Amino acid sequence: MFSSFFETARNSPFRSPLTAVRCDAAAPLVDPQPVEGRQIAAAAAPVANQQDSCEFGSSKYFALCGIGGILSCGTTHTFVVPLDLVKCRLQVDQAKYKNLVHGFKVTVAEEGARGLAKGWFPTLLGYSAQGLCKFGLYEVFKVKYADIIGEENAYLYRTSLYLAASASAEFFADIALSPFEAAKVKIQTIPGFANNFREAVPKMLKEEGINAFYKGLVPLWMRQIPYTMMKFACFERTVELLYKYVVPKPRADCTKGEQLIVTFAAGYIAGVFCAVVSHPADVVVSKLNQAKGASAISVAKSLGFSGMWNGLTPRIIMIGTLTALQWFIYDGVKVALGIPRPPPPEMPASLKAKQA
Repeated sequence: MFSSFFETARNSPFRSPLTAVRCDAAAPLVDPQPVEGRQIAAAAAPVANQQDSCEFGSSKYFALCGIGGILSCGTTHTFVVPLDLVKCRLQVDQAKYKNLVHGFKVTVAEEGARGLAKGWFPTLLGYSAQGLCKFGLYEVFKVKYADIIGEENAYLYRTSLYLAASASAEFFADIALSPFEAAKVKIQTIPGFANNFREAVPKMLKEEGINAFYKGLVPLWMRQIPYTMMKFACFERTVELLYKYVVPKPRADCTKGEQLIVTFAAGYIAGVFCAVVSHPADVVVSKLNQAKGASAISVAKSLGFSGMWNGLTPRIIMIGTLTALQWFIYDGVKVALGIPRPPPPEMPASLKAKQA
């Protein structure tokens, strides 16, 4: 699928980041003009390209974006399960797992190397479902909200547009994620509870009923919605800033390798901010799913302010890497599937005329 990953669309006849593209082979294409800026960017405007497999803003477009979200989130979260496992154990038992390195040593000593993979299956299922909703619905809400506020406001307030669209998407994504996250945390943090997802589900239903899968939904929203808002908005603006102030030449003049380095760097920077913003809620989610009958408020009180920052270092490493890889994979899927990908935002001609 990734054989065409490094092929990017260089030109666009469009001036707006949200202009609809029609991929009708019979329709004549306007002679494209070079667009200065990035070409591997998930939130730019569509490019008129005969290789496009769908129309920008169509149902097929949103569905294919959802597939990109499945591959980007499901694979990356599964890849870092060992780090996530140690992070969760640091959060719920600071006395036993003193730091990241010590946590790995204790886990391997007690359970062997295979113990580091505990919870990989609910992680794969849960974050695939979350990625489908997160990226697919983000594209839906971004287009719909832009239509509501108009082309000029969509450009002037594009950061707010990214924030609103990503928050709306994550609200639904967490509903899909919550049952799998609850099972994963119990498998990873409660010794002897269950060795896999198949064993965990009936035990959770027997002990706490359906509430076992959704009692962490509110703190999950508190963790994931700020995280996702930062992830999308910070990435988009960081890419713009890197090309404006850091990269010594225009995006169009960069090699494919240089473009990917900037993309990965922007994703990692966004991931660091995501980790810090959402970390206290992440600790509450881990502790809440470990302790039967507890509430988010009681857990927060028992942890105290300092306790809610346990495991921050491994989470920064994990989330920074995840975020960078997710944007990398998501754009790669867009290229491979021929999904229209947006160029950098540009001021609409009507707004330029007003300013002139």
